[in-house]
Amino acid sequence: RRAATTTATTAAKTSSCSRLISNFAAATAPSLQSFKYDAPWLHYHDTQAQPEIKNFINGAFENPILSNKESNIPLLDPSSNNVLSYVPESHSTLDKDEPSALDRAVEAAKRAYPGWSNTPVQTRQRLMLEYAHVLHKKEVREEIAYEFLVVIFNIFFDLEKHCFMTFVSSLFVGFSWITLEQGKTTADAMGDVWRGLEVVEAATRVGSEMLGDSLQNLASGLDTVSYRVPLGVCAGIAPFNFPAMIALWMYPLAIATGNTYVLKPTEKAPSASLLLTKYLHDLGLPPGVVNVVNGSKDTVDGILTHPDIKAISFVGSNKAGEYIHDIGSKNGKRVQANMGAKNHATVMMEDADRASTIKAIVGAAFGAAGQRCMALSVVVLVGDLEESRGWAQELVAQAKLLKVGNGFVEGVDVGPLISKDATDRAEEIIEQSIDEGAVCMLDGRGFTVEGFEGGNFLGPTVINLSDQQHIDPNEQITNPAYTEEIFAPVLTVLAVPTLDDAISISNKNAYGNGTAIFTTSGGAARKYQYEIEAGQVGINVPIPVPLPFFSFTGNKASIRGDVNFYGKSGVHFFTQLKTVTSNWQYGKGGDLGGVTMPVLGKA
Repeated sequence: RRAATTTATTAAKTSSCSRLISNFAAATAPSLQSFKYDAPWLHYHDTQAQPEIKNFINGAFENPILSNKESNIPLLDPSSNNVLSYVPESHSTLDKDEPSALDRAVEAAKRAYPGWSNTPVQTRQRLMLEYAHVLHKKEVREEIAYEFLVVIFNIFFDLEKHCFMTFVSSLFVGFSWITLEQGKTTADAMGDVWRGLEVVEAATRVGSEMLGDSLQNLASGLDTVSYRVPLGVCAGIAPFNFPAMIALWMYPLAIATGNTYVLKPTEKAPSASLLLTKYLHDLGLPPGVVNVVNGSKDTVDGILTHPDIKAISFVGSNKAGEYIHDIGSKNGKRVQANMGAKNHATVMMEDADRASTIKAIVGAAFGAAGQRCMALSVVVLVGDLEESRGWAQELVAQAKLLKVGNGFVEGVDVGPLISKDATDRAEEIIEQSIDEGAVCMLDGRGFTVEGFEGGNFLGPTVINLSDQQHIDPNEQITNPAYTEEIFAPVLTVLAVPTLDDAISISNKNAYGNGTAIFTTSGGAARKYQYEIEAGQVGINVPIPVPLPFFSFTGNKASIRGDVNFYGKSGVHFFTQLKTVTSNWQYGKGGDLGGVTMPVLGKA
């Protein structure tokens, strides 16, 4: 500033540059001011460039314990593999006499439970109504899935031009916590939030789902009534592929039914859950009712064995889900675990609407980079073998139109996979399937994106197991492109002569999450609907995820536990029945029973 005032000319130039900077800043200010939070769950300190993720316990964000830094987990940007932040292991502590963050979270939930469970159900419903109203606001959903505009200026004084100069050193437009940490496109991130919001909306009417039963005059003056009552402290272990939606499948219904909650979001993309929890707390949720703890397997093990946790919800892989169900059940907990899938789309080639079916299958197979448990990863083409080759070529042509890249970039259809390990695994399965005789019609391996060369990108891949002949439904399919849940943008093509063959193959698959048939024949659709075993069936619907008026009803190896997520089943999972039998006699001297087994209503 002193140098800029040495001459009137320099002062005028400096003033002009200053106005330019001010105008630029003013133009961006509304974007910055339109959002409520500046990432209060991030903890910055001088010893490292990247922040640490905080836990949310008893109504407040907690700074990580510095002594536990060695157990921190690096959170990587899947588009570049650069470190974004560090996630604490919440069941880790160097001081054995000091409770871990998980212990403190469970204790906060336990203390909050008596008051919250005695809060009238209509009051809890109203809070869910307010929460849904907040999440309905476009700017709020964009804060979760388009966070904010950040412009970082570097300003310096140019001695030759006698003027302050400025340049933009970094610019993130449409910054999304979900896209940044998980990699999915911003449009897909908005859908992630919206489908979770629908479960919050369902939680606003939970009272009608909690109604019990009653029957009077089982004997003279004797009545029985049953109630649905909450369980206590419940916990959720959420996956990386839907950072907002799955979290919203869990705690809103749990607390609406009167429980308190401890949520462990994925260590790969925790920010959406923390922001969602902050919004809810700001509406007046009492401290301790919902807590968020970060971590990986150590924290999961702490949840599975904690004596004060009554029920656990999980969504993720089969290996993890089977472990969680086994250990949680052995420790006396109610467990629901939604796990892997290999969803089949059956296409009646002779009558299906060709163009719309091709587009639907490609979208369901490659959307979200194939990282969803309801992705269509197998297409079964029914009819002539030569005709199936034509359909397969059209699937390839449509898949080639998809743009692969960073999820922030407009027009991108397929973002990165969550990690390098996931990418390597998918590429190894593709290689093995080719070695075992599959024809790779479209190979997405080795895909690079300019400017993001370090990212975990895999282009759409189409593998044909029926290039030379129909699949025999009486023989076991052993190719890994079919047997493995690849969880990547990989579509496996089969061809069979008849609908009965397609149904037989689908039913022999171990998984049962979802399936779809594409046809204009009502008879074929009805036959498929009644004979297929998978728990969620789409008829000309590629991804038949039910709205929360119903429940998510995957079956077979896709679930452990016998009570499904959300809907009426979800209410039943978070509640238990209490039955009260009462004897009220008008007057004294009634028979209250003796030493023999009571028999009520005996003539």
